[in-house]
Amino acid sequence: MSQEQPNNPLHGIKLAEILDFLVEEYGWDELGQEINIRCFQNNPTKKSSLKFLRTTPWAREKVEQLYLDTI
Repeated sequence: MSQEQPNNPLHGIKLAEILDFLVEEYGWDELGQEINIRCFQNNPTKKSSLKFLRTTPWAREKVEQLYLDTI
């Protein structure tokens, strides 16, 4: 059963979509400067970044906040 979340701007947006948007908007280099996370700075890949973000809540929050600030 899916409930609507009208106060959650991230509802229905997958983490992979957020990462794709930010990489397209900033590129890996600038994204690594905006958010000081090693997976964005040293040989970044979408797969490794998603794995890290899914297991590290504080990093995911930073990525989600940058996404919200950007859109």
